[in-house]
Amino acid sequence: MIYTLAASTLTVAAPLGCDTPAAEGAESVRARSDVLVTGADDEMLVLEVTEANKVVVRLPRLEVGQGVTTAVAMMIAEELDARLVDVSIPLAEARRKGNQYTGGSSSVSSLYGPARELAALARAKLVTAAARRWHIPARFLRTEGTRVIAPDGRSATFGSLTASAARVGRPAVSSKPKPVSKHRVIGRPTPRIDARDIVTGRAQYAGDLAVAGAKPTVVARPPTLGGRVRTLDDRAARAMPGVRAVVKVAGGVAVVADTFHHAFKARDALKITWVPGPLAALSDAEIRARLQAAVPRFGTPPRGSAQTEAKFEFAFVSHAPMEVLTAVADVRAHSAELWFASQSPMDARDSIASAIGLPASKVRVHVLRAGGSFGRRLNHDAALEAALVSKAAGRPVKLMWSRADDIRHGRMRPADHHRIRASHAGGRVVAFAHSVATVSETNDGLSAGVRPAAFARAAGPLPSHSGLYNFGSISGDWGSVDLAVPIGPWRSVSSGTSRTAEEIVVDEVARALGKDPVAFRRTTLRGKAVRAVLDKVAAAGEWGRALPAGQAQGVAVHEEYGSCVACLAEIDATDPKNPRVTKVVMAADVGTAVNPSGLEAQLMGTAVDGISTVLRAGLHIDRGAVRESSYADFRYARQRHAPLHFEAHIMPSRRAPGGAGELGVPAAAGAVANAYARATGSRPRRFPLDF
Repeated sequence: MIYTLAASTLTVAAPLGCDTPAAEGAESVRARSDVLVTGADDEMLVLEVTEANKVVVRLPRLEVGQGVTTAVAMMIAEELDARLVDVSIPLAEARRKGNQYTGGSSSVSSLYGPARELAALARAKLVTAAARRWHIPARFLRTEGTRVIAPDGRSATFGSLTASAARVGRPAVSSKPKPVSKHRVIGRPTPRIDARDIVTGRAQYAGDLAVAGAKPTVVARPPTLGGRVRTLDDRAARAMPGVRAVVKVAGGVAVVADTFHHAFKARDALKITWVPGPLAALSDAEIRARLQAAVPRFGTPPRGSAQTEAKFEFAFVSHAPMEVLTAVADVRAHSAELWFASQSPMDARDSIASAIGLPASKVRVHVLRAGGSFGRRLNHDAALEAALVSKAAGRPVKLMWSRADDIRHGRMRPADHHRIRASHAGGRVVAFAHSVATVSETNDGLSAGVRPAAFARAAGPLPSHSGLYNFGSISGDWGSVDLAVPIGPWRSVSSGTSRTAEEIVVDEVARALGKDPVAFRRTTLRGKAVRAVLDKVAAAGEWGRALPAGQAQGVAVHEEYGSCVACLAEIDATDPKNPRVTKVVMAADVGTAVNPSGLEAQLMGTAVDGISTVLRAGLHIDRGAVRESSYADFRYARQRHAPLHFEAHIMPSRRAPGGAGELGVPAAAGAVANAYARATGSRPRRFPLDF
């Protein structure tokens, strides 16, 4: 069932239940329409057509730069036959029910059906309203350019039909989405709808907001992870110009001031002695030793088989999004209002409400776009701190983590160790075993937020169990080392290390069997789609072409999220300590690529992630403290490290979209590692290589 009520705007809400009151689902619509309409399915999408001929759909996902607002706008424009410029996709605030989770490369695939169905129904209602106005059979009308057009040339904007369309109960034309063969918007490379706002500075991030009375706030944090305040002398700081309040919080001491300049100056004037954190006696060497000991042992290999074995170490990695964590909070006696970027706003609201002692119904969370995330904004550390400081200070605050705050105290991809054994006989792999041990976070309240269940690591099969390769008997096991380290899902989560390690071993097995790495994969991969993307990069990247000494190609593949990808990388390792990836060719099959331009950008980003985490970027733990503090020493790839040549090939498909945002990381990382190994004649085992 679809519920539609008459209003001054046409509002269509997607389906499929009947027991959700308005306040439960789409509070943000109330300000834009006299009547609120919402469905009760997981997406709870609401589509409005305003009298000004604008189509508005509030998106229950976070825009973090991945282009989901553009993709959804394209779906809506496709089914409505609306101009893309007439479609607006603001972000929905935290709801009471439904799916507002942004992660797992699921946004486009989960919204593809509901968004198109919603828009197709709205189009049918608009056409029916025009047919009634003109006394023409609805089947003779067509839609184009956000208008309904009659055979005689008459036309009406959607906006002019909105009130009458809202009263249509049963459309006179089909409300089914178009078949793929009739798509004119979906599948065409399209510039981002927010590109101009981003490059001109009009796009609003948390740091841009001017909430009445909200004062800049920063936090003095301990030198070690999980450290606590022992003594505090804040007299000098309180006496400084512009300082409004000094507040103790779980992570340190917050300073509220008139400007961030005043706040940072006062923070530096605080005299604090710290209780060391629980890791004060640990550094990288000890953590690596614990991980190595925690990797489960293998059983006996098949009789008569030869073994290719390897052990791999991966360092902690920071998310380091370009936009630092920022949140605005206004906590009052009986209500609270917050503004920040969140990949899980409903969880964030509930956690904040609990922390400040208010019912969740009294806490309102406005979701803002984010300047990058890579999983970081699944947790809501800054927002929780902002709420607690606002409550204690009795005023609104704009709290910002510095770059050093987030790198030294924020969430990170866990360090892990891998042990892989490929058993081969008769020119093929007959058994494949992969065990891993990873750092798991102890429940010590180090920082705010809950690790989403969808990303929690669990014992059992690793990615090789997906059946990517025909490797005979597959086995896997898992161990962990519990440490008081703030862990969080990092782009591609466990696959970013597990598949990378596996793809290195696949190359080494091919070498042991005297086979070319691409040819070996072709005869061993199970799926046609993944063989096709491998063939594409091999042809487009001229696999096997002659290269000077110290330069080489590497290749890797990955399959996940209902999609698959291959990557070919070329590297110049003439100076093995300063390698440069010179060329990257990627091919992906993600089903229907709603916006090929957006997918190409995603793949380009994953290539840089692979280059960074294999060659340069990692975090060191030094006596309980993270050594790195900025982009100067957390050495993510910069322009001078990016490939001189990049190309992406999108495989044609008519099936529903799969996931894409995280897909390319393991393939890119594996290809870079394999290229380095071939260029240097080495067998890389610790990443990043310069760690």
